[in-house]
Amino acid sequence: MRGLDETDQKLLELLLEDSRLPYSDLADAVGLSPPAVSDRIDRLQELGIITRFTVDIDQSKLRESQSMLVTITGTPGSASELRQALSAVEAVEHIFATVDDTVVCTIAVKQDVGALLRETLPLEAVVDYSVSPLQGEQWTPTLTERDMAIACAECGNRVSEEGEQEQFDGELYHFCCSSCQARFREQYERLQEGV
Repeated sequence: MRGLDETDQKLLELLLEDSRLPYSDLADAVGLSPPAVSDRIDRLQELGIITRFTVDIDQSKLRESQSMLVTITGTPGSASELRQALSAVEAVEHIFATVDDTVVCTIAVKQDVGALLRETLPLEAVVDYSVSPLQGEQWTPTLTERDMAIACAECGNRVSEEGEQEQFDGELYHFCCSSCQARFREQYERLQEGV
C-alpha cells in the first residue's frame, strides 16, 4: 500500500475548501494532469479517506424546526444498531458513535424529540438519552501534515507502505501489520458469533 504524500495532502486541502473544484483546477494547483488527479482522488476514495462529496447547507434557513443535540446511551454492542435506526430518520442530520456505545446526533424537529426517538429506536437497545437545543453549529475541517497518516484500526499506529487492508461488512480497514490485521479479524469474528 502506497502511503500518502504532499500532493495527496494538497488535494485534500483544496477539496476541503471547495469540493466542487474541477479536476483541471486541481491539476494546475498540484502540477499534475487532470487524469492523474482523477486517479489520485479515486485512490483516496478507495482508501476510505474521501468518503463523499457534499454541500454544507444551513438547514435553519430552510425550515421552521429547531435543531437538537441528542445523546443516547446504548446497551453494550448497540451503537451500530442505533446508528442504523437514526440514519433512517429524515430529520437526523449528523450521527456520531463512540466506542462505549454512546451515540450523539443532531435532529431538526418541530415535534417532541422523545416521541420521535421512541417511535424510531429499538427501545431495548437504549439505556438513557438526553436532548438539548442547539444554539449554533460550525463545521471547521482542517488538515495538517501530522494528520497525513492512516491509523491502524487495531493499534492506532501509523500505516506505512507495507501496511495491510481488509473489508469488513463493506467498510475498508487499514492495518500497520499482518498481526494487527489478524487480531482485528479474530475479534470481529468473535463479535459476529456473539450477535
